[in-house]
Amino acid sequence: MTALLTAEEAAQAAERVMARCDALAAISATPGQLTRVYLSPEHRRANQLVGDWMRTLGMTVHQDSVGNICGRYEGQTPGAPALLLGSHLDTVRNAGRYDGMLGVLTALEVVAHLHRQQRRLPVAVEVIGFADEEGTRFGVALLGSRGITGQWPAEWLVRTDAEGISMAQALREFGLDPAAVGEAKRAQRDICGYLELHIEQGPCLEAADLALGVVTAINGARRLNCTFTGEAGHAGTVPMGQRKDALAAAAEWMVAVETITSACDPHLVATVGRIESLPGAVNVIPGEVKLSLDVRGPEDGPLAELLAQLLEQAEAICARRGLSFASEEFYRINATACDANLQRRWQDGVVQVQGRSMALPSGAGHDAIAVAACWPVGMLFVRCDRGISHHPAEAVTYADVALAIQAYCQTVASWEEA
Repeated sequence: MTALLTAEEAAQAAERVMARCDALAAISATPGQLTRVYLSPEHRRANQLVGDWMRTLGMTVHQDSVGNICGRYEGQTPGAPALLLGSHLDTVRNAGRYDGMLGVLTALEVVAHLHRQQRRLPVAVEVIGFADEEGTRFGVALLGSRGITGQWPAEWLVRTDAEGISMAQALREFGLDPAAVGEAKRAQRDICGYLELHIEQGPCLEAADLALGVVTAINGARRLNCTFTGEAGHAGTVPMGQRKDALAAAAEWMVAVETITSACDPHLVATVGRIESLPGAVNVIPGEVKLSLDVRGPEDGPLAELLAQLLEQAEAICARRGLSFASEEFYRINATACDANLQRRWQDGVVQVQGRSMALPSGAGHDAIAVAACWPVGMLFVRCDRGISHHPAEAVTYADVALAIQAYCQTVASWEEA
């Protein structure tokens, strides 16, 4: 097989991908915006459209028991393990048109390249459009990828959306059986690895003036609710030196969070995203401040060390000021390392088309997190304008998409001699 597409072929493929992104963006629950959530009529229409595109490429197509749309391009030997390619087809509310969809549609172009040449690999190639990565409707993310890995706890079925519709009811209305969600689980032997192409959702590639980068890991995260407790008092009568101002302590700590994290590994990040000052009156010294802390990084060890340092700093500030500090972790996900072999394959493909490869972690979550529980995963990032994502201004260029498709084909072709 001629692995690398010509520039002309890649440009044509990019035009198809961008047109198909537009077609999928038109399937929305909200006029003038893009919103497509799990088990909705729009989900059904998107699956039908993508399934039709899969069939034109000689793929056998089915929708599994949790609503993923799956296409299989058989290998040299029927029933061979599959190299799984894909991403998700659901969106956040008022979304951009490339997050998730770009990964599914570029994967189809890899199969199109094989199909045009009537070539088969030692492995099958499967493309999957995951049904729910974002968690927009039911507040639980990675539903599609957790379906194929058998990570669906029974209690999810009773979760309800904003209209009070349970997940079980939504599955039935979609034409699926809630009792059969376990049938989506794939056997270990069925899949040999997972490749996911995704927009970066960050500014690093743009800053490096590169179209493509290979993901080393998907960041782990810890989220905490934190409370500074001091003493409320009259804003006019309590001298400055005798105050126990919870907001002043919290402000000092927020600056420390930024300073300490900035001095660490550049891939570690920390954010205070929500703050509430009580009692919240203009003429009262704040007696209590509640805020959130989100800490992320590509390795669990350094992440834990940073978090411990930040919490120790909060305790020290409070001890000096005569306040108390408390924190409670409400969310935790460990870092997911991308497979070294799949990173190398991506890097080889990127170097062929771009001249050099950049390695970077992902600060956002992806279906690869769930898939990694069962199979090796590898990810490729594509530059997006100003790093904007989860927003209608999300944008990629035709040239970058063409380059990405070339690298994708080159990478998948490395299984030719598997």
